[in-house]
Amino acid sequence: MAGTGEDPDTDADLFGVRPYAVTDGRTQPSTPLDLMSLVRATGGGMVAPDRLGVEHAQALKLCQVPTSVAEIAAHLRRPVTVAKVLLSDLIELGAVIARFPPSTSYSNDPDVLRAVIDGLRRIV
Repeated sequence: MAGTGEDPDTDADLFGVRPYAVTDGRTQPSTPLDLMSLVRATGGGMVAPDRLGVEHAQALKLCQVPTSVAEIAAHLRRPVTVAKVLLSDLIELGAVIARFPPSTSYSNDPDVLRAVIDGLRRIV
């Protein structure tokens, strides 16, 4: 069955192109991005969208409105690391800007933790 992880040769069928080919083998983004980082197209940049690769152009199109890195990865149907590499490329080109989540940790707020636990219980 394609994309089940049982046969690595079929994962390319699910995604079209292997993830390492999309990022030219890079596994680390040049810009540190969080799952909650919001990215938005600037409307400018050094490269025209028609000169970008398919995945970069798709990511740029998704950035027309502020969108989280996690959402970009989901829409592209790519691992988060791949999305981060693509987005960091676009940031370097000046085509996208990122707004990072606040540096304060949410994990220390008891109200936030209770809300997360309550939400998880409703899912199960």
